[in-house]
Amino acid sequence: MTFNPPLGAHMQSQQPQQQVSALDTELNQPEDLLNVKTANHWMEEASTRPVPKMLFDKFWFEGELCILFADSNLGKSILAVQIGNSINTGIPISPFKIQSQAQPILYCDFELTDKQFESRYSNDYQDHYAFGTDFYRAELNPDSEPPQGFNDFDEFIIASLERSIVQTGVKVIIVDNLTYLRNETEQSKNALSLMKHLKALKNRHGLSILALAHTPKRDLSQQITANDLQGSKMLMNFCDSAFTIGQSCADKDLRYLKQIKQRNTEQVYGYTNICLCRVNKPFNFLQFEFVNYGSEVDHLRKASDRLSEAHMEQAVQLKLQGKTLRDIAKEMGISYQKVDRLIKAHTAKA
Repeated sequence: MTFNPPLGAHMQSQQPQQQVSALDTELNQPEDLLNVKTANHWMEEASTRPVPKMLFDKFWFEGELCILFADSNLGKSILAVQIGNSINTGIPISPFKIQSQAQPILYCDFELTDKQFESRYSNDYQDHYAFGTDFYRAELNPDSEPPQGFNDFDEFIIASLERSIVQTGVKVIIVDNLTYLRNETEQSKNALSLMKHLKALKNRHGLSILALAHTPKRDLSQQITANDLQGSKMLMNFCDSAFTIGQSCADKDLRYLKQIKQRNTEQVYGYTNICLCRVNKPFNFLQFEFVNYGSEVDHLRKASDRLSEAHMEQAVQLKLQGKTLRDIAKEMGISYQKVDRLIKAHTAKA
């Protein structure tokens, strides 16, 4: 079969539709791995589907498998519940936009107990925040065992997740976090299998998925990149978008949001335009509150701070070995008074 080169947009638009259909029928069979159609036919099919809407501003769009990653204790779960509640109510998290209508959501919480969740969304366990009646939360049943027909617990979790999606009829799910979907999930060797499972679910049910992931300990003097996500190469290849939470070294109470990967939009919230936020609880809802925009370089650890940090660690380790301040000072080539200050600073920081 011969394909002729395009002769111009006006010529292409005049191609009979039945010729395109015949070509598709001839090229594709049910057992084929590749679905081959003309570029024009792909464009025509795509034009019948809605334009993806923002679920959380430029960070996450409808139909995307998105990853939110950060170090421990920076508020991934706090932000994820807040995003989920925004999607469920249709009310944006100021100043971030949301374009989708209010809709049901499934939050798979593999991090918190129900009591810990209650603590975050109540006022001292009283005056509970009223989530929507179609905001669904799931947690693991510790007594459940895989029935016959499943090779391992991982397959059982994926199947259970799919059943919950069908039962609730949701199109938006949040998975907190990836570690519990597969053993050693965030290591590179398992990342490909995990992302295939999630992507298959997304395609099969027309879902939008936000998956939370951890980062290993990183150099806080360097900007956050895709390489800071464990198993980054595979995870980044299979996700549609990704963003991160960083901690400000200029103000320990500040967090910042930064786009890492995007396909449906340009990068708006990058190195020179991060979103600065604080975690606050005005009454009964723990949340991120927007403060300002900024540049990431202003919130990275300075080289001199990194050196002091290293000195603190060294002094403490030598102290734990039973050495005196003067012994430590001699080994480190500094005064024993400075050794004392380093150890006290480390203790205060801890």
